[in-house]
Amino acid sequence: MHACDRVRAALAGPVGESLGLLAARIGLAVVFWRSGRTKVVEGSWLQVSDSTRFLFAEEYAGVPLPADLAATLATWGEFALPLLLLCGLATPVAAAGILAMTLVIQVFVYPAAWPTHLLWSALALVLLSRGGGMFSLDAMLRPLADRIRMPQGVART
Repeated sequence: MHACDRVRAALAGPVGESLGLLAARIGLAVVFWRSGRTKVVEGSWLQVSDSTRFLFAEEYAGVPLPADLAATLATWGEFALPLLLLCGLATPVAAAGILAMTLVIQVFVYPAAWPTHLLWSALALVLLSRGGGMFSLDAMLRPLADRIRMPQGVART
């Protein structure tokens, strides 16, 4: 077996897949976190800036929500969803939120940016379908959740 075959075999297993999922989580989280930080008043965590409200009222006016609501939801989403992705907590839910935001951006804000949005969507879809991998809080909490769902003495089928 050649070195390339050994590397490929190692990456095809759970550790390799989990490293890929971790990279996808970090990649998406960084993009959306940075965007979210540009939307808040400097020094605050979630106070939506006046410039963000103006941006949603003018440049992002195509979004089918009231501008103030859209600005607030986008800011909060770009704060909470990346944190969930980084931790690997509720990964499919966070990935679905990122995918929804990406689709809104694609359809209503920057339709010409489809190559970037396609990449974000692909990463989100992988996380949505595969979860956060073994290097996630989801994986660490799964045994606890299984014990809570399945009472002692009940046989699994």
